[in-house]
Amino acid sequence: MKKLVILTGAGMSAESGISTFRDSGGLWEQHNIEDVATPKAWHTNPDLVHRFYNERRKQLQTVKPNKGHEGLVELEKYFEVKIITQNVDNLHERAGSKWVLHLHGELMKMRSTSPEEEVFDVKPDKIEYHVGDLCPKAYPLRPHIVWFGEEVPNIQQATKIVQSADILVVIGTSLNVYPAAGLLNYARYNTPIYLIDPNEINIDTNRINYIKERATEGVAILLEKLKQL
Repeated sequence: MKKLVILTGAGMSAESGISTFRDSGGLWEQHNIEDVATPKAWHTNPDLVHRFYNERRKQLQTVKPNKGHEGLVELEKYFEVKIITQNVDNLHERAGSKWVLHLHGELMKMRSTSPEEEVFDVKPDKIEYHVGDLCPKAYPLRPHIVWFGEEVPNIQQATKIVQSADILVVIGTSLNVYPAAGLLNYARYNTPIYLIDPNEINIDTNRINYIKERATEGVAILLEKLKQL
């Protein structure tokens, strides 16, 4: 089976109703992103940070995977599919995708602030966390999210996966956020690249096959194109 690698961004989940900072002009309850998504924010006001991610988890419980997510699962019948996502939701997994690498962390996981940084699944009956919630070793728990200013620990693995791709697909990302945006540079020179996004995205390569649609319609078109290969 050919290796199909898919890089997804916020546009992948937007049609499921996942709101982003961009939707609200970069604000949440009048707070800038720096107030809730940086190491400094965590050290300065962990209560506010917890409240923000509690709200994100609550919202995640109210939405479902869309036809775009489901279409990527359908592709597993024809290809060895690996998904690299910039999204922190679990909609790919809930749709049934078997292999997903999260670059920016996962909403439904918490991480210990211990030196070992153990990661714990968020249980459906415990989606709210507060200052004072501790891991079994008595260290505070923080959201398992890669905040602005932090290294992206999975970027090396993502790079190797892109290098192995026979086909690369990019869905719903402006390719402005690094280091994820640089992943395209690691695709082999003869690897075809498909880009699904309704917006104009300027990329300095003539290898791009554009599908100027939202994720749901675009994945359906992609599915028909790739089935013919």
